Amino acid sequence: MKEEMILASTVEASINKTAGGVARNIAHQLTLLGVEVQLITVFGNDADGDWLKQVCFNAGLNIEGSITKGLSGKYTAILNMDGSLFTGFLTNAATKLITPQHLEKHKALLQSASYLLADANISVEAGEWLLSFSNETGIPLILEPVSVPPARKFRDINLEGLHLVTPNEDELPALCSEKALCTQHQVEELLAKGVENVWLHNGKSGSAIYNKERSIRLHAPEIEVVDCTGAGDGSLSGFIFGKTLGKKDEDCLKLAHTLSAEILQVNGTIATHLDQEKLLGLVSKYYPD
Repeated sequence: MKEEMILASTVEASINKTAGGVARNIAHQLTLLGVEVQLITVFGNDADGDWLKQVCFNAGLNIEGSITKGLSGKYTAILNMDGSLFTGFLTNAATKLITPQHLEKHKALLQSASYLLADANISVEAGEWLLSFSNETGIPLILEPVSVPPARKFRDINLEGLHLVTPNEDELPALCSEKALCTQHQVEELLAKGVENVWLHNGKSGSAIYNKERSIRLHAPEIEVVDCTGAGDGSLSGFIFGKTLGKKDEDCLKLAHTLSAEILQVNGTIATHLDQEKLLGLVSKYYPD
């Protein structure tokens, strides 16, 4: 928005088109950081799908396990003048094509992974298959809730053995029962259900990782926000990147917040200006010793 939102009226705005999809964003960013990634998703059999597939090819993404069918999913974010999200709209019916049967066909590919990541736009059945596969193989599974409606789908399923879930303050209660009325009770409920780690994102206040042994908190850097889209995806990309380097959770959080801060200062969902060396070098800028 170029001016403050006026409901039921017209507001002058500018429009940007960027490649998206939560899991795709994370896969794209990790590839730019030199991490080998396999993306299993659905590309629309249309012009937007062809364009998105080309973006993935140009980024060096492996998409051999993906599907091309139907119409492309679209996410429209309406941002306030300060770059924060006013509201968003999603059309994404094609995700139902990622079935347990499709995942079973690509079992060998999945067995080669160091980490598995699913965003909550997938079906509950596919999520349950991945969690069962994770428990069988010992490959850690991360669940990114995406937003409140998809997160709510996973409220009543067995999450025993889930390595990490990454909600924000709105998504956390959506994952929990109505009996859990505060953040502490909600985190405790997820841990009691068998989730190994809960990484709670608190926006400008930073984030915290909770497990049964301890909690780790880290403040967010103070920056001028240009566009909030993709910041959460970038944060998770930075954390996974740190894990691939064998870093401790504290250092992974610093990488996560650093990458998120960089994305918040550009238009779009990917920090295309960063490679592995640049990102590692920026940590001391935001978190000087």
